[in-house]
Amino acid sequence: MKPGEVAIVAGFTDEQLSVKLMEMGCLPGAAVRFNFAAPFGDPICISVSGYELSLRLEEAATISILN
Repeated sequence: MKPGEVAIVAGFTDEQLSVKLMEMGCLPGAAVRFNFAAPFGDPICISVSGYELSLRLEEAATISILN
């Protein structure tokens, strides 16, 4: 995704990490907006469920999205 783009969370590829992400508001069907990446690309900042969330690229890569 590019900064400012919005997508819908479709699911997750890592079952253990999915619990943590869902507790933080990344629920299937939720809209997520990519805000920006840190200067070296990791971590990234997304908006989901009304707040900003910082994720490592490794964590974010486990989120499946629909554009």
